[in-house]
Amino acid sequence: MNAPLLQVQGLKVAYGKIEALQGIDLELPRGEITTLVGANGAGKTSTLLALSGLVRKSAGRVLFDGIDLTRMAAHRIVAHGVVQVAEGRATLSTLTVRENLELGAYTRPGRASRAADLARVYELFPLLEERADGLAGNLSGGEQQMLAIGRALMARPRLLLLDEPSMGLAPIVVQEIFRTLRTINQAGLTIFLVEQNVRQALRIAQRAYVIETGRIVLAGSGRELLDNPRVQEAYLGG
Repeated sequence: MNAPLLQVQGLKVAYGKIEALQGIDLELPRGEITTLVGANGAGKTSTLLALSGLVRKSAGRVLFDGIDLTRMAAHRIVAHGVVQVAEGRATLSTLTVRENLELGAYTRPGRASRAADLARVYELFPLLEERADGLAGNLSGGEQQMLAIGRALMARPRLLLLDEPSMGLAPIVVQEIFRTLRTINQAGLTIFLVEQNVRQALRIAQRAYVIETGRIVLAGSGRELLDNPRVQEAYLGG
């Protein structure tokens, strides 16, 4: 149980001649929130896409609970319990809120268990239950982010990957999203959070990494990096 849930070893991703990730190493402890922070273009999203199998890895290994995901297809990675909430929410605007949520569980058998999970999502996000029969396209940005997280939870992930969940949201909504992430994590779900809101991300993360131009340059606890002068100067206006 002390072994990391996910291990990334020497991961490289290239787009043509541009090497977006230059051999990064990461470990995600079980049951914790780990965050990856950095500037635009540093390689954060490429890291998540590589873990999800949505972009090709040019080198390195990805091990999930001892299973090698390196060359595995994206749908099989999801089946093993690694589920991503993409940047931009990607809700299906012409379907209802409930239909969007139910799609998250489409690969899972057992209607009763899906109903229980839907009730849990509504408990986390009461606004989604209020708008269950309305079109997802009519939701606000914050409500769409709640829907995207809820849909991912319907897949019963063992590891939840989140790409910039605070992007474009009002501060009060950001606070609510981060409170919910804490609640989900306290229930035992391992979370890997990619986030530009460095202060918020480091406050909730037990483990943190800083990425710059495709390389991990700092690692430590969230508190350690929050107090790090280099992080304060570069990302916190200190």
